[in-house]
Amino acid sequence: MLIEICANSVESAVNAEKSGADRIEFCSELGVGGLTPSYGMLKTVLEHISIPIHVLVRPRSGDFCFSNSDFQVMLRDIELCKTLGFDGVVSGILHPDFTLDLKRLKLLVKATSGLSFTFHRAFDWVADPLLAFRQLEDLGVQHILSSGQQKSALQGIELLATLKSMSRNCEIMPGGGINLENVLTFKSAGFDSVHLSAAIMQDVDLVKENVPMSYLPYLDERKHVTSSAAIISEIVNKVK
Repeated sequence: MLIEICANSVESAVNAEKSGADRIEFCSELGVGGLTPSYGMLKTVLEHISIPIHVLVRPRSGDFCFSNSDFQVMLRDIELCKTLGFDGVVSGILHPDFTLDLKRLKLLVKATSGLSFTFHRAFDWVADPLLAFRQLEDLGVQHILSSGQQKSALQGIELLATLKSMSRNCEIMPGGGINLENVLTFKSAGFDSVHLSAAIMQDVDLVKENVPMSYLPYLDERKHVTSSAAIISEIVNKVK
């Protein structure tokens, strides 16, 4: 069984390879479901890792309905991944009605030509998973990362098994809540790979308790955060 580790830093990636992982999904910001790593992170991880690395291409947190500017960022990040020599890309894009944005997905898959393409857990939001699976397979997507549309892959294993039985050439990779206690369940069910972070939380004492740097309202998946042109104009006019 192939073990893919979702690594949120170069340190995490190094730990994964040293410990026997087969592949890395490289990202930043696990707390929001993962974002595309910086150029510096991408360059540095290649200097330390020899096992295959698939890079998450997701320009922002929240939903998976991306603006035109978001989409241009995604295409350029894919171009960068190809130029740097990564093995694959992990990405996805939906319409607001939770169907696949097939037009732009085709462009993403085309841009990734020569690399492996994994459709990420946006799959767990699609309205019709069986239809979406067939559509992704027809597009040439090699892997689908999914929790079976449940909070954890263990809870969604029935749908995952159904999708696996339908597959012609697209691998279903369970991910979400996989750990030491349940990983053998997926091996016994015949899955060829699993995806997990194996993350631990470590206390850090370098925090100013009265000056936090995080702002929880910005992490609300039901909202988009953008700088307001109107507010900026008012402030500029006030101070200029």
